[in-house]
Amino acid sequence: MRRKIPSNTALLAFEAAARHGSFARAADELSLTEGAISRQIGRLEQFLGVALFQRVGNRVRLAPSGARYAVQVREILERLERDSLYLMGQPIDGASIDIAALPTFASRWLIPRLKRFKNLHPHITVHIAERMEPFVLAGSGFDAAIHFEHPAWTGMHCHPLLEEILVPVCSPALLATSAGMSLDALPLLHRRQNPDAWQDYAQAAGIGLANPAVGPRYDLHAMLIEAALAGLGVALVPRLYIEAELRQGRLVAPWPDGHTISKRFCLVLPEPVALSAAALQAFAQWLLEEARASRP
Repeated sequence: MRRKIPSNTALLAFEAAARHGSFARAADELSLTEGAISRQIGRLEQFLGVALFQRVGNRVRLAPSGARYAVQVREILERLERDSLYLMGQPIDGASIDIAALPTFASRWLIPRLKRFKNLHPHITVHIAERMEPFVLAGSGFDAAIHFEHPAWTGMHCHPLLEEILVPVCSPALLATSAGMSLDALPLLHRRQNPDAWQDYAQAAGIGLANPAVGPRYDLHAMLIEAALAGLGVALVPRLYIEAELRQGRLVAPWPDGHTISKRFCLVLPEPVALSAAALQAFAQWLLEEARASRP
């Protein structure tokens, strides 16, 4: 059965006219005459059986139905253009994979290691997008996800990677101003998504904190790390994100790790590694080996 879809020319003319609120400006943008824009929109209205514009003399304005349709058409055209540009940018003789990852894990652990994968597989392009929350992998446009273990991944194939062991860290200069190494004498920095982290850590470590909820809050671990480097307070962050800063002495961690409040990162695949497409299979095997090599 033939699809009931308007012509691309008519949709482009309508979207431009709706965005500008003017047939003349739409004509300038599309390098057409104003009459051509008017005819295309007239054909679209005839095709739909709905008036998209209200015409008053020489002036036009969107009808309520036209305003709603303009939003939908604009989203579809933008998505079509985005997907087309994505395909145009693919290597002719290579492959590409799309990975969803937690943002700080991607920037602090994964991306610094990707050069090694590129050296092994120069024909594979890895695209990375951030996703803070678990999601349905099927139909998402992603080939795999790197996230925490979560019930949302039920039915998927989850491969353990690394433990997110939290450790309190601060700048050496801040520690020098405190009375010994007492956490209670230092400002605490919080991650907004985990407001009870300091309280849970203090109970597990047997450390007394007068008010573990006081202090500024940040969205990402990356922000917490930068705040700690700036001397704003003590941040409770995953040790695997700050290995370089600890080696360089830019951050210090004189307090015990929070092993009891740790979580596990995992690689989520829609099917077993052995059945995955060749590019995804190569990336998954490399990632699992990198994770094994990084474990203490």
